[in-house]
Formats: sequence, structure tokens, C-alpha cells
Amino acid sequence: MGRSIGTDVAGRLVAQFLEKYLPGNPNVLIRNMPGAQGVLALNYVYMQTKRDGLTVMSGSASQVMPIVFKKANGQFDPAKFKHIGGLGRGGSVLLISVDAEKRLTDPKAAPIVFGVVDVTRPTAQVAMWGIEYLGWNVKWISGYRGSNDTTLALERGEIDMTTTSNLFLIERLVGTGKFKILNQSGSIDNGKYYPRPEFGNAPVFRDLVFDKVKDETGKRALAYWESSEAVDKWFALSEGTPDDIVNEYRAAFQKMVKDPDFIERGKKISEDLSPMAWQDMQQLVTEIAIVTPQTEEYILAQLRKQGAIK
Repeated sequence: MGRSIGTDVAGRLVAQFLEKYLPGNPNVLIRNMPGAQGVLALNYVYMQTKRDGLTVMSGSASQVMPIVFKKANGQFDPAKFKHIGGLGRGGSVLLISVDAEKRLTDPKAAPIVFGVVDVTRPTAQVAMWGIEYLGWNVKWISGYRGSNDTTLALERGEIDMTTTSNLFLIERLVGTGKFKILNQSGSIDNGKYYPRPEFGNAPVFRDLVFDKVKDETGKRALAYWESSEAVDKWFALSEGTPDDIVNEYRAAFQKMVKDPDFIERGKKISEDLSPMAWQDMQQLVTEIAIVTPQTEEYILAQLRKQGAIK
């Protein structure tokens, strides 16, 4: 329960239902092409396949981040993908020890210890925005291997706060009464972020900081960060694919995510599996792909100022 969604597993699930809902019920073959964090596969699609709708791309946030695809000599522009839909987990939450929460905004108290895998990951950078714009009193500790390790450290009292998308872990920890959800990244629907009902009245983090970020570079950095946080698995066709073909795929995706069999199989992959509309995926991926060096430097400068990186 609450497992992360693997790109291969997600792709195989969607492929089965594209066969069912695309006109003519075509056979859909899976081809894995590892290399350069997925950039090799996307280069292949762009350089060696026709724009005829017979090749569908699948990936995660990492392949559409400029720091990844430009470094790996990506030959594509993710902002021009023709998205047909996506699969996510409804965002992440920030968990905090109930006993430690009172220290979060008290500059005279011992800092809240925030445990993360890597401070450059979007899920971890919620603390960066909190420190800068909400006056959080936080100390970073990075290097954990994953959510299981950080939540175990939270239970042991080694850290006071961490993030996770794992619904099973969230429910278990909150159920002890020792931890609470401080805020959530929210689920995106029709371009807006909404709180997930499973997380009670925990506010969407964007709502807490958006009006406090005044400069344009900061606002662009915030949009980039929240888009990176929201993207999980995306499915798209190449730019130049005829609109009628793109529309057939989008219609098929909309039908598949309402199919009871798809929903049941999806729950076996991750109980909090959440389909995402193509419009939202188009917005999120474009926001990530068009990020400028100035925007990236804004985030890195904040992390350096806070002592998270050198």
C-alpha cells in the first residue's frame, strides 16, 4: 500500500487500456530503453520515429527537467510534448512531531530537525520556502535513503519533521497521535491545487506562501518547484503529431481512468493512484521545461543561504 509508482509498471498498465479504448483496439508493445535517466529513449523517439501516433512516450519528472535533459544532450523540447494524461499520487505531505511543532516559528528555541534524502529534491524544498517566507526555525539533515528511512527516523525521535507521499506511512504515523500533517502539496485539477480530503484540514502549502513571494524570479521559482513536486508519471506524443490523433489518445485516456478494472489494477500498484488530466500535465511539464538558469540559481542561492548546500 502507498508504494511509489514505477515508470515501467505505470506504462504497462496504461498500455493495456490503450489497447481497449483506442479505435481499432491496436496491440501496444512496451519498449524499455534505459540510459541518461530516460533521455536516450526520448532522443530516439524524436530523432527516429514518425509523427504518426504509433509511438507513445512515458516518463517521470526527471526527464523533463532542464538540468537533466540538457546535460544529457537531449534533442527534444518537453514544452512541446502533446500530453494525453498522467498518473500521480496526489502530492506529498509535511509530517511533524506534535511535541516539536511549537519550536517551528520560535527563533529562540532549538531548531526543528528536518530529515530528507536530498535537499535538491522538490519534496525536500518545502522547508526552503518555509524558512524564507514563513519564518521557520529549521535545521536540515540529508542523506537518508528514502521515505521508509526518514519516517523511521521520525518515529525514533532522530528528526522532528519530514515529507512523504506514502499514504500507508502517513496514516500509520498520524494514527499514533504523536505526529500531524503540517501541510500538503495538494492535488492539481484544472490548473489549481486542492487539498486532499484524506489529509483532513491540512492547508495546501502554496496557499501559505504565494502572496508572500513578491519578486518575479521568486514567483517563477515557486511555480517551477510546485510543478516539479506535482509531476509523477506522464504520457505523451511527439510534437507534430496530427491533432486528430492526439485527440483520440486523450479521449482513450479519459475513458480508461474511469474503467473499474483500471481503477482496481491501479490500486494494486498504489492505493493512492490519481489520474491526471492532459491539460494539467501539459501545464506542469511546460512549467518545468521552460525554467531559466536565473530561476534555478534563485533556488540554489536560497539553499546555500540556509546552509543546506555549499
